[in-house]
Amino acid sequence: MKKFIYILMFLFSIVGIAQQPWYKYSPMDYAWKDVGNAGFSAGTAQGICLAFNPSGIPYVVYSDFAYNQKAIVKMFNGTSWVNVGNAGFSAGWAHYTTLAISPSGKPYVAYQDYGDSSFRATVMMFNGTNWVNVGNAGFSAGGVNFTSLAFSLSGQPYVAYSDGGNSGKATVMKFNGTNWVNVGNAGFSAGEPVNISLAFSPSGQPYVAYQDYGNSQKATVMMFNGTNWVNVGNAGFSAGQAWFTSLAFNSTGQPYVAYEDYGNSQKATVMMFNGTNWVNVGNAGFSDSTVWYTSLAFSPSGQPYLAYDDYGNSYKATVMRFNGTSWVDVGNAGFSAGEPWYISLAFSSSGQPYVAYQDEGNSYKATVMKYDSVYFGINELQESRLSLYPNPATDKIIIETTGKTQESYFVILNIEGQQVMTSQITQPKTQVDISSFPSGVYFVRVTNDNIVEVEKIIKK
Repeated sequence: MKKFIYILMFLFSIVGIAQQPWYKYSPMDYAWKDVGNAGFSAGTAQGICLAFNPSGIPYVVYSDFAYNQKAIVKMFNGTSWVNVGNAGFSAGWAHYTTLAISPSGKPYVAYQDYGDSSFRATVMMFNGTNWVNVGNAGFSAGGVNFTSLAFSLSGQPYVAYSDGGNSGKATVMKFNGTNWVNVGNAGFSAGEPVNISLAFSPSGQPYVAYQDYGNSQKATVMMFNGTNWVNVGNAGFSAGQAWFTSLAFNSTGQPYVAYEDYGNSQKATVMMFNGTNWVNVGNAGFSDSTVWYTSLAFSPSGQPYLAYDDYGNSYKATVMRFNGTSWVDVGNAGFSAGEPWYISLAFSSSGQPYVAYQDEGNSYKATVMKYDSVYFGINELQESRLSLYPNPATDKIIIETTGKTQESYFVILNIEGQQVMTSQITQPKTQVDISSFPSGVYFVRVTNDNIVEVEKIIKK
């Protein structure tokens, strides 16, 4: 333990002086860590989806075999995963569960509803006390598959699915405050869509990406132009079949799609639309081997990240990010205890990637992990703008930063990496009372202008 502390002290001295991008030295430095207990669900957890509310609290939805495959939503309260409302709140089995948080912070779930005899779509929301239907339960024209839920910029819930009431083709509906109504024509795709992913562009237009059975099972992306659903670039633009399509937008509004690429040995490929064509982001088929359950998301600083079930690393979870030139591992490849099913990737408000999945290494129950360290994000440093004094300190320290104070905050962690204080920074010099802290070594992590800086302090 002493050796570890001395190593940390030495490394943080280097950070304070040089501020160089040296973010991958040791698994002790950076690691994927469980959020709460691994395997926290009561039973097998199927169809996991992860989302954060506006306050930065992670939520997950899944159907739990311990509750007859009904829907459960849990949130992490800082210590453990707790139920949001009743466990098993759906009328019957809930398949293809998907979760989104409204702008006001209310969790919504959409799913294929086995409580309806035709397996139609149902959306429910938590009103603070109970889970209630949004409009009618089973509102779709027929049975549905591959439900995907998202909110418009104005706060309306939209749901996309493969529509058994319209030849299995794609349909998108929105809730207008009273009823669910079609967005454009129902059944607008050329053929059956598999693994539909619904997302809104920064300008507010709904897009869907899917494996397109009307185009040789290749990837297709369509957008609603206010009147009709139209192709974004060519339909079926991928090199081969595109499984587990996942759609996300960068900050400038360009759509990106990730998938298991049968045109490149079933490896991971990410493509973006440049306004004219779909082009590869880095190399096509960049993963070590076959992938499953690809999930794409952008970090707050604008980098695309991809999570997947990694056949090249013992069928365990791997996350990679695009550094502007190539795809590189985020932490260790194959970091999960066992094979991750239904993997879902999302970012916390502080920029940490989280993944949720059905965990084969923990009896197929739900597990959430995050990429964490006492100096998370140190690779983004350029020139130090943080000053911390006095050091050593007895009762108070001053945190001084030359960057903007808007949306800046600090976190103090102890030598074990446990958070002991956090607060927003509202002025260039912030006085912090540490008189109640036990004597020892602490780390102050300041996030400022999307730059993360860390300094070591000693409390006498």
